[in-house]
Amino acid sequence: MFRRNRMRECQIKQMKIHCQYNRDFHMFHRYVKFLHPLGVVVNLFIIILLFGYFKLEAVGIALAVFFSLTQIVSLFILLRLEKRILRPLERLQKGVEHVAQGNYDIRVEMECCNEVGILTDSFNDMVQKLQENEREKLEYEENRKALIANISHDLKTPITSIGGYVEALLNDVVTDPEKQKNYLKTIHNNMVYINNLIDDLFLFAKLDMQRLQFNFEAIGIKPFMSDLAEEFRIELAESSIVCNYNDKISDECYVSIDGKRIYQAVRNIIGNAVKYGLEQGLKIDIELSKEEDNISIDIKDNGPGISEDKLPHVFDRFYRIDTERTKDLVSTGLGLSIAKELIEANRGKITVDSKPGDGSCFTITLPVIKSREVSQ
Repeated sequence: MFRRNRMRECQIKQMKIHCQYNRDFHMFHRYVKFLHPLGVVVNLFIIILLFGYFKLEAVGIALAVFFSLTQIVSLFILLRLEKRILRPLERLQKGVEHVAQGNYDIRVEMECCNEVGILTDSFNDMVQKLQENEREKLEYEENRKALIANISHDLKTPITSIGGYVEALLNDVVTDPEKQKNYLKTIHNNMVYINNLIDDLFLFAKLDMQRLQFNFEAIGIKPFMSDLAEEFRIELAESSIVCNYNDKISDECYVSIDGKRIYQAVRNIIGNAVKYGLEQGLKIDIELSKEEDNISIDIKDNGPGISEDKLPHVFDRFYRIDTERTKDLVSTGLGLSIAKELIEANRGKITVDSKPGDGSCFTITLPVIKSREVSQ
């Protein structure tokens, strides 16, 4: 209660200061605007006295010329002052009021290139940054809500399934040993899925908060990719999936990466191809090439491909191409999103090209480092 009263007192004090500033500014503006005509009247009165009352024609003429010139000069200065300083300051003050009320769409027009114009330009830049920060804040809040909703859904589904199967087993609804084994297998698959989801969420949270540790080192990309491709070739062969590797680089190239994280990103991409790929006859081609100062890793499959409307969302969190979810609860919906974060953390980029019926090709681009950087 005391804290709220204190904050209210501070707000009232700020409002009083703001109102006092407005009064002072407008009063000064009025003084400058209306005192000049008054000065002209006083000068005319003095000239009339000199001519009519004191009969000092020569002095009167000289003074008339002098006063006329001074009035013309002061009028010119006044107009310049009002145009280049007073009016821009008044517009800037109104802009500040809009921002104080939370209106970040306001922009103050800059009419002159003086100090006030520079201040106005800086004000517009500040408002633009505030607007971008507010937009990012709203997007972050929406993403947070969507993340919570997705986590709740993805956890509730397997937990409900586990609860149903466990209840059936406890109540002896199923007595056939073969069915009991199938129930236990389903429970196990759901537990594995929940465990994978929690692992992915933990990893993604660390990436999002930039708390994941990276161990960057200069690595020769040719032996690194050769070993990686051979490992996947043996692993995928057990599931009757063909994995081919083609190295198009003639000379050794070095990249500064965390090999463990790049391996994890490639595994996520290949895992995604397996999850959404063909049941039979699936083939994955890995190709290593170099273009200028970058190396490219292409991972292509002969799966069903991705439609054009879904392609921009493949790296979104919890996005699944198959709206009915993937088979056997193997996808957490975070694999490609994590892969993108890991690759970008290694100063790389990832893109995807796909057409329905023609498979998909994910391309990882990493910058090549110079040989002298390797020795360091």
